[in-house]
Amino acid sequence: MRILNRDVIKYAAMLAMLLNHIANIFLAPGTPLYKLFLNIGYFTAVTMCYFLVEGYEYTRSKEKYGRRLLVFAVLSQIPYSMAFADGKWIELNGFNMLFTLYLCFRLIQVMDQVKVREERFARIAVIFLLAVFCDWFVLAPAFTMLFVRAKDSGKKNSAAFLASMGMFFAVKFLGGIGMVPLGENLADSIYAVLGIGLSGIVILYLYNGRRMEAGRTFSKWFFYLFYPVHLLVLGIIRIWWKC
Repeated sequence: MRILNRDVIKYAAMLAMLLNHIANIFLAPGTPLYKLFLNIGYFTAVTMCYFLVEGYEYTRSKEKYGRRLLVFAVLSQIPYSMAFADGKWIELNGFNMLFTLYLCFRLIQVMDQVKVREERFARIAVIFLLAVFCDWFVLAPAFTMLFVRAKDSGKKNSAAFLASMGMFFAVKFLGGIGMVPLGENLADSIYAVLGIGLSGIVILYLYNGRRMEAGRTFSKWFFYLFYPVHLLVLGIIRIWWKC
C-alpha cells in the first residue's frame, strides 16, 4: 500500500541524516548506538539522489533549481567545516553534501542535454573528478546515473537500488580491510547497506508519487535550510563540548 508522499520520505531522510551526524561527531566509534545511528543515516544520500532525478523532470526552471543547490551548498560549507573539524574550531576536510548534489544535478543535465558521446563522457568524467573532494564522493554521482537510466521502470529502479547497495558494500568492505578482522568487516559492511535497502523498499513499495497537499512551500524551504542550520547547531555544540 503506497501511503507515503515525497515530503514525508524527505523528512525521514533528514532525521536519518541528523542521527548519522550525531554519531560521527559525538558518539564513540564501534559502540552499538554509534553503528545504529551511523547506518540509519545511509538512508539519506541515495534517497536524495533519487528525488533529485525525479525533481529534475518536474521543476519549472532547471537553472533556478541548480542555483539554489549551489547557493545553499556555499552557505553550508562553514557550518559543515565547524561540525566535522577534528579537535579544532573549524577545519576544511572536504566539501559538503549539497555540493555533491549540485554536481549530481549537473550530471543529470549532461546526460539529458549533451548528445555528442565524446563530449558527454568528458563532462561526466570531470563531474566525477570534482565529486572526489565532496561528501559521498563518487558514490552519489553513481547512484544518480543509475536512477537516470532507470527512468520510471520499476524493475530498473529495483536494479538501481541493488547496484547502489553493491557499490556501497564494496566501498565499506574494501575500506575495512586491514583495519578490522574479516568477519567483523563483513558484518559491518552488510549492516551499512541496510539503510540503502530500506530506502529502496520505502520508495519502490510505499511511495505514492505525490507531494503533501498542505505546507508545500514550508517543506520546500525546510529541506534547503535544515542542512546548514543543523550543521551549525551541531558545530557550536561540538566546539563548546570538545574544544
